[in-house]
Amino acid sequence: MNKPSAIYRVLHPARTQLAPSRSSRCFNNLRHAFPSAPSSQLATAACASQSIQSLTLPSQRRQLLQRRHASTGAVDNTIKHTGLYDLHIKHGGKMVPFGGFSMPVQYSDLGVGESHAWTREKASLFDVGHMYVLDQSQTTDETERIAKPPMTRVQHRLSGPAASLLLEKITPSSITALPNYHSTLSCLLHPSTGGIVDDTVITRLGPDTFYLVTNAACREKDAAYIEEQIAALDHPSHIDWQVLDGWGLIALQGPLSEPILQDALRAIKATDLEGSEVDLHRIYFGQCKHYIVDHPSSSTDSAPIMVTRGGYTGEDGFEISIPPDWTRTFTQFLLDNAGPEKLRLAGLGARDSLRLEAGMCLYGHDLNDDTTPVEAGLSWIIHKDRRTGGGFHGDGVILRQLRPVKDGGTGPSRRRIGLIVEGAPAREGAKIMATNGEEEIGQVTSGCPSPTLGKNIAMGYVKNGMHKAGTKVSVSVRGKKRKGVVTKMPFVASKYWKQAAGTAPG
Repeated sequence: MNKPSAIYRVLHPARTQLAPSRSSRCFNNLRHAFPSAPSSQLATAACASQSIQSLTLPSQRRQLLQRRHASTGAVDNTIKHTGLYDLHIKHGGKMVPFGGFSMPVQYSDLGVGESHAWTREKASLFDVGHMYVLDQSQTTDETERIAKPPMTRVQHRLSGPAASLLLEKITPSSITALPNYHSTLSCLLHPSTGGIVDDTVITRLGPDTFYLVTNAACREKDAAYIEEQIAALDHPSHIDWQVLDGWGLIALQGPLSEPILQDALRAIKATDLEGSEVDLHRIYFGQCKHYIVDHPSSSTDSAPIMVTRGGYTGEDGFEISIPPDWTRTFTQFLLDNAGPEKLRLAGLGARDSLRLEAGMCLYGHDLNDDTTPVEAGLSWIIHKDRRTGGGFHGDGVILRQLRPVKDGGTGPSRRRIGLIVEGAPAREGAKIMATNGEEEIGQVTSGCPSPTLGKNIAMGYVKNGMHKAGTKVSVSVRGKKRKGVVTKMPFVASKYWKQAAGTAPG
């Protein structure tokens, strides 16, 4: 019998119907966030001051649009707005059209370099829906830099008895060992080659429920890939795959992030499912928690948000997943509650320089379909049990790359490196050569001036053996050979709030 092709479900906020009572609305929102949680636990959380019997559930909790990936129609070339577009305009966002969306490069109160420094010293709030690399090679005016295609975030939920089996097959992570409400950075892998389909963060929400965040620039490719991988399982019906369209995702980053978010959540009476007050100090890097919060402008509505400790800047911080109709109100409330002396909005220009200082990859530039995790310097995501047992896509190639030639392996043919370059900054595509200036040994994949270091930093790939820190190279920048030196990453030390060593790179 032919296996049915996978169908993924898109949660549409406009089609979500809530009952009029606060408890019913809260229960409905909780069911979105906790599909595998017992109804009794959700009802208790939703009706703290009411009897469970008084809870009237809506007749139609949500409507789901089902569609096959193959049915995707023509590309829509109109400029789209995110849920925070009006807020960006209100706060002086300097908008640029790219990838079909209008997004802020920076805001009127701070330049890109100033916003970068503000994040390192205080805290910034980012619309995480869109990330991109800036091509600065044609101008020094930071407001006129050309935006390359964005890396929009897509939120997924995989659940069912075969969910962990699928994730152990398509990633090198040890999913079975991942505790509840813990996250891990991982990669979706191509069969046979071990090339990276996309990078992803996987969070376990329950025994058979997982939350994934991927890049929407890869959305159609990822959708086809996941559909194909589900269909190849012996029991594809044992997985429910949902794409959470419309849910907001914002990032609060910087050393003041914890007190800012702690104060804000307490101000809107946030509690966890057990009814306990917020204590963010006990959430460490790579951990998450759901909180039930009152609407900032209404005492008759509440909903769940998911708070994950982590981010894309190297600073301590949080990413917050917010129900569709709450994103703008919640974001504005965070800004107002903290005040401009502590918290500012930051654009995508600062985000790009921050992530490069942190040594973090951007898919489509530093990672692609032809690059393996070992080549990309991401061997740490391959857990010990997977190194011995394998069982994931591309394990034949990846496990051989992990072993040096002297031990019977192949080692990688190239490696991702960091560079500090003299003179003008090296941009994507710049050739990396041996110091004799004749032998090409690699290529730059990302580069920009570092506001923190006051130096030109870059990321790229070079031939194996030329990757050791301190190795001198020559980099071709605008037709001129510039001196460069291979440098350990991150360029700026990471400041993650960790419970124990080894929970994060750097």
